[in-house]
Amino acid sequence: MKVILISTYDMGRQPFGLASPAAWLRERGHEVICADLSVAVMPVAELHDAGLVAFYLPMHTATRLALKAMDRVSEIRADVPVCAYGLYAPMNEALLRRHGASTIIGGEFEQALVRLADGETVPPSSAPLDRLEFRIPDRAGLPGLGRYAKLAGGGQLRVVGSTEASRGCKHLCRHCPVVPVYKGAFRVVQYEVVLEDIRRQVAAGAQHITFGDPDFFNGPTHARRIVEALGREFTSLTYDVTIKIEHLLKHRDLLPVLRDTGCAFVTSAVESLDDAVLEKLDKGHTRRDFEETAVLFGELGMVLSPTFIAFTPWTTMASYRDLLEALGQLGLVESTSPVQLALRLLITGDSRLLELPEIAEVAGEFDPVSLAHPWRHAVTAVDELARRALHLVNVEQSAGTPRKAIYAKLCRLAQVEAPDDFDLLPRAAVHYLNEPWYC
Repeated sequence: MKVILISTYDMGRQPFGLASPAAWLRERGHEVICADLSVAVMPVAELHDAGLVAFYLPMHTATRLALKAMDRVSEIRADVPVCAYGLYAPMNEALLRRHGASTIIGGEFEQALVRLADGETVPPSSAPLDRLEFRIPDRAGLPGLGRYAKLAGGGQLRVVGSTEASRGCKHLCRHCPVVPVYKGAFRVVQYEVVLEDIRRQVAAGAQHITFGDPDFFNGPTHARRIVEALGREFTSLTYDVTIKIEHLLKHRDLLPVLRDTGCAFVTSAVESLDDAVLEKLDKGHTRRDFEETAVLFGELGMVLSPTFIAFTPWTTMASYRDLLEALGQLGLVESTSPVQLALRLLITGDSRLLELPEIAEVAGEFDPVSLAHPWRHAVTAVDELARRALHLVNVEQSAGTPRKAIYAKLCRLAQVEAPDDFDLLPRAAVHYLNEPWYC
């Protein structure tokens, strides 16, 4: 059978979510066409004799973009079976079905996709959490790594590859899209598979690897084994990972291992500096934990890249100003993507946020365009600040304005006096991916 796997957006990365199932499907003898619509066009000619079209939906933006692409597929081949798979497929099931999807798969999707292509009976909606024996991802047919986001820093742009060492997460953060699917479980991609995938990407030109794991330290022993192997085998290769503040402190003994094996930066979802908000989000850390982590990274000469939900129903003008001031004081301006200072809380269809009475009170009806429950802040001035902050960031990032300058403009917008010297690390030491979005 000819199977077309489609990705619409994966944060500027060559999608693991196409390469991994492609290996499984080709092993079974299926012809696989991988189409990444973020850098290429819809393979219209291939659709005419396709037996299955499957859309990979790992995130919110990808899902919004996929709806139009699914409509396009229906226009060309109304009879072809369409599957939607990935984290955001189950939470948007009803809407995806209206756009032509007949099968919805969350969780560990590779084996289910093979069964679907083989003509076996697959539940119309499922989120399997099987412990799979992964295949080495097959990236044949995908655009070259040079077409994707680069690692910026030190006056250079480095070619970036990406992989996954694990999926899911042990934790139950209330706003996280991983939670409704994995429910506190995580699954490991076998060590040998991860290493061979990286080797092949290095051979294809990768100079840096992004690990797409929701939390790289969910399995700290597995993580350590992988990065130590990278350090031995690839002396000039760098990488980045995402790790919870809670885990960075719990496994602080592993931070020098990351540093010494080429970790360029660590992304951590801090979300807020207000302990009451962190408790509502069930984050598992406090403001003091974050500040301790920031100081620890400074002492180790490592780069911490925090992410935030700057605007929530609990944000005040004072708390937003406090966020800006704290980033300056902690020396994290250069390592914080400006868009992180302008994002609003996203309330998805089956989010645990809806368990909170104060969220249920402000959340409107689910909007099939934004794929979220819209909400308004009780204070109009906060909503206006959020709107102006996002507009400022979008304009300035598009113009190539340096991060420090954008930060200074946000401070002026919020009527905060930016500190004269607000970075502990020199600009040359800070590396980041030149893809501004994170959701």
